[in-house]
Amino acid sequence: MGHENKCATAHGHNYYAHLFAEGESLDNIGRIIDFSVIKEKIGGWINENWDHTFLVWERDTQTIDALMSIPRNQDPFICPFNPTAENMALYLLHEVCPKLLKDSGVIITKVILYETDNCYATAEIT
Repeated sequence: MGHENKCATAHGHNYYAHLFAEGESLDNIGRIIDFSVIKEKIGGWINENWDHTFLVWERDTQTIDALMSIPRNQDPFICPFNPTAENMALYLLHEVCPKLLKDSGVIITKVILYETDNCYATAEIT
């Protein structure tokens, strides 16, 4: 919402994310966390909430109304933020990942969200 160029029109992307995990210690086979756990928890959340749907800012009522008026298999994901790659990376880092990995001893310290092969946003705990 509010983009000044061609991206002002509702459109989609095929994102992919790189997540950086840290923990206090390695488990008994030498890892912070099994990659399949990250894929299941965080990848599963992304598939359930963001995949094959529109992400739309809660303030963009015109787009929300238009999306809700057409037949769909999944409701749009109503974001508390404007869904830029930067904001999506921050949301994953500060909201989604901590909730999904709570009590695991693992934290995601960095998210790189690729919008295209050469355009990405990075969010990092400093």
